[in-house]
Amino acid sequence: MSRYWFRPKTYGYGATPSDWRGWAAIAAYLAVVLALTLPLLAWPADLPAGPRIWQVATWAVMIALLTLGFIRFTRAKTDGQWSWRWGK
Repeated sequence: MSRYWFRPKTYGYGATPSDWRGWAAIAAYLAVVLALTLPLLAWPADLPAGPRIWQVATWAVMIALLTLGFIRFTRAKTDGQWSWRWGK
């Protein structure tokens, strides 16, 4: 089995999953995003005043940090370098 979870994209910049572990990492990332969004933005949106500014700011900072961490993790688990590609 490959120790890399992602491979560089054929077109564009970034990586795409090449293993079930890569897909599992993406699913886990999306689950954490949902777990942060529901209590901070979705449920308070039902209130008359809506979500408070501190909830929106906290959500934005947490999503930004989570995304940066996921990008670093993905780059570490990619078989090759990330660069712009125009195909084979």
